[in-house]
Amino acid sequence: MAQLSDDCFAFGGELLSMSAALDLIGAKVAPVVERETTSLSAALGRILAAPVTAPHDVPPHDNSAVDGYAVRFDDLAPGEATLLPVKGRAAAGHPLEATAARGAAVRIFTGAPMPAGLDTVLMQEDCEELEASVRIPPGIKRGANRRHAGEDVKAGATVLRAGQRLRAQDIGLAASLGFTALEVYRRLRVAIFSTGDEVRDPGATLPPGAIYDANRFLLRALLEGLGAEVTDLGILPDRRERIAAALAEGARGHDLLLTSGGVSTGEEDHVKAAVEAQGRLHFWRLAIKPGRPVAMGQVGRIPFMGLPGNPVAVMVTFLILARPLVLKLSGAEAPPPRRFRVVAGFDYKKRSSRCEYVRARLEPGEDGGWVARKFPRDGAGILSSMVDSDGLAEIGEGISRVEPGMSVAFIPFSEVLA
Repeated sequence: MAQLSDDCFAFGGELLSMSAALDLIGAKVAPVVERETTSLSAALGRILAAPVTAPHDVPPHDNSAVDGYAVRFDDLAPGEATLLPVKGRAAAGHPLEATAARGAAVRIFTGAPMPAGLDTVLMQEDCEELEASVRIPPGIKRGANRRHAGEDVKAGATVLRAGQRLRAQDIGLAASLGFTALEVYRRLRVAIFSTGDEVRDPGATLPPGAIYDANRFLLRALLEGLGAEVTDLGILPDRRERIAAALAEGARGHDLLLTSGGVSTGEEDHVKAAVEAQGRLHFWRLAIKPGRPVAMGQVGRIPFMGLPGNPVAVMVTFLILARPLVLKLSGAEAPPPRRFRVVAGFDYKKRSSRCEYVRARLEPGEDGGWVARKFPRDGAGILSSMVDSDGLAEIGEGISRVEPGMSVAFIPFSEVLA
């Protein structure tokens, strides 16, 4: 079960910089999930708990890369065609049983083990096939079209690292080494809920002033994309006692509590007080836009993160802050997403003390690079902006103005979405 020390994120209450918040998560958060074994067929997306070492070479023997004829390079006449009798046949799974005769070629097929003593393979379309012999053209290099044992993986090599999230190619590599199961971390268990008297589930009748809840569905999809198991505690009214009860319930049997709404300073924002009554907050205001009211703390010893109520702010703060927290707790490596330099195709002003994330679409530039075109509206409630954008232009601290033609950092959604 997840546990945090009481002094994990001590902080005085002023606006915390994004870099400082990420440094705290990176330094103080450790994996909280146990190890288990899963079959290879169920391993996609799981987080590897132990390194995988190759028990043998891949491929295990020298083999042919093409259909053709295997020969001894030294049997070929230099500078002219060579006529060799064909003696023997080797196919994948059916190696040549006898020793290859000197001065002869062996008919061979892709993947077949190289006959002992033969070192070069000619593609069949480059040769002239006769009744019982083959004419070999000049110009072939020694060792052509021959795959060597261990060319892919050497025995004893570490091929998969602990902490990496298993992709299709990782599972394929493990299968090529003969593994049927892998040691992984248990899935992180996360409890989520939304708050707000105005919030309703999709499909319900909307009274005046009410809205449908996008945040829980968004968060669930984001969490499951990272491999977590999610418990949905529903929508809570703006009542401190109900929120406190949900936090206490979520702290039992879960590794992380993740909420949206109710962490600002309004009279109906009760999440902050409810958390502090059962644990503590380590920070709750960040120098970030969108999403300044982000709370990080603990309920008892279970980590808690409270995200803003506006859906764009929810998604941005999840991708930048909650994602590395989830990955660290899950036992995964959590390197920062790669930023790519692109040309700004927009004008933008901001406070230099704040890190801001601008929704943008990429378009090809005249010089072959990419130009970021800002979404025309800035509201933190415009979720369609995240659908119609390719990623986020990151305008960091110390920058107060972006003008067209300037270079900016860009985080594609492909870097942070599963």
